[in-house]
Amino acid sequence: MDISDDGPDPAPEWRDAGNNVCGILRGHGVSAVSGLFVGAGWRSDSSSWEGYEVQTRWCRVELDPLDRAETLLNGVVDPGRLDALASLLSRFQVGFVLELYDDGGDLLREITG
Repeated sequence: MDISDDGPDPAPEWRDAGNNVCGILRGHGVSAVSGLFVGAGWRSDSSSWEGYEVQTRWCRVELDPLDRAETLLNGVVDPGRLDALASLLSRFQVGFVLELYDDGGDLLREITG
């Protein structure tokens, strides 16, 4: 199951913040990736015909399909928790490239796993 209302809502400072993270997830389809987040205690909501929004206290991202085994990720993450997001994806055995941007749209960090 990839929909869950059980996970926490984002903290107020991240709920309405502008997007600062984007990436590509490889090796699993979008529904499977959403299910992995749900299994880790995140909240998941359908955001389109094929997309999902997954969230926890420090992160809220949209997951949209690129093809059967690639997922586009974009949204907002607490910049101090980017490594935690990367670690979670590694634990899921999902290949990824994550990019963190500042408020002006300049690339701050890139993590590949």
